[in-house]
Amino acid sequence: MSSVSVSELIDKLKLVNLTSDINVEDIKINQPDINRPALQLAGFLEHFETGRVQIIGFVEYTYMNKLDESVKKERYEHVLCDDTPCYVFCRDLQPDELFLEIARAHNVAVLMSHKSTSNLMAEIIRWLNVKLAPCISVHGVLVDVYGEGVLITGESGIGKSEAALELVKRGHRLVSDDVVEIRKVSDDTLIGTAPDITRHLIELRGIGIVDVKMLFGVSSVRETQSIDLVIRLEEWDKDKDYDRIGLEEEYTEYLGNKVVCHSIPIRPGRNLAIITESAAVNFRQKKMGYNAAQELYSRFQNSLKTREEEED
Repeated sequence: MSSVSVSELIDKLKLVNLTSDINVEDIKINQPDINRPALQLAGFLEHFETGRVQIIGFVEYTYMNKLDESVKKERYEHVLCDDTPCYVFCRDLQPDELFLEIARAHNVAVLMSHKSTSNLMAEIIRWLNVKLAPCISVHGVLVDVYGEGVLITGESGIGKSEAALELVKRGHRLVSDDVVEIRKVSDDTLIGTAPDITRHLIELRGIGIVDVKMLFGVSSVRETQSIDLVIRLEEWDKDKDYDRIGLEEEYTEYLGNKVVCHSIPIRPGRNLAIITESAAVNFRQKKMGYNAAQELYSRFQNSLKTREEEED
């Protein structure tokens, strides 16, 4: 199961650790969901998701301050559970000493943020959804072409890295070469990233490793990119019929999500960078409502209709 440490959450969102004596590196977050324990503080403990990150906003904080000391101790013992990774207080709200004392006893980290409750919740959910999303690694190259994430796949040595380098020279941005880590952040979205060890690097046979960021500048790379289109490179087969119109879309599947896929035959003289650019622009046109294949089909149908009318 994927997990992130509370220390990563602190570093990412610039949180203040109010329980510095607790080792936050060893406390793991396993769920992308969060919880605001308002009902639990009021005494209703059914369906309490203790394993989630707990958020204390102004409403919960005000209620906690109005409780009697004896009630506070009882409620705090109920909501501060051993399997709870952390509590985050928003708007620089300071928890009382009793809360911190019981939190330390149960090894629950208590954190603080200056951000508003809604903004902090949105940031935590977005970040955890990416970090804890189901993940696979595929062999390929991911490039941002005109804002569309294009995943180029194919057999080793077929020219994926060379195509990516040409695309970078033409002003597009590299995300990952050789290995792409794909995360499913929603039922509609796949996000691709590079492994830390190969980030910003391209391998070119006969030359070796090239650092794209150092050669072409920071504008030539990016850390993450949604995967919108897959281009599968394959050796040219003269006996195979290739799609020449594109009326029907082909798809490939990663982690249960379908992605539009084009199979591109490779032969000497074909410029893969220009073909990839054209595929990305054509895909973008389709998203905006224009389909060139449908336009050709409509013209053909109208031509046939005109001929039939002239013959009559």
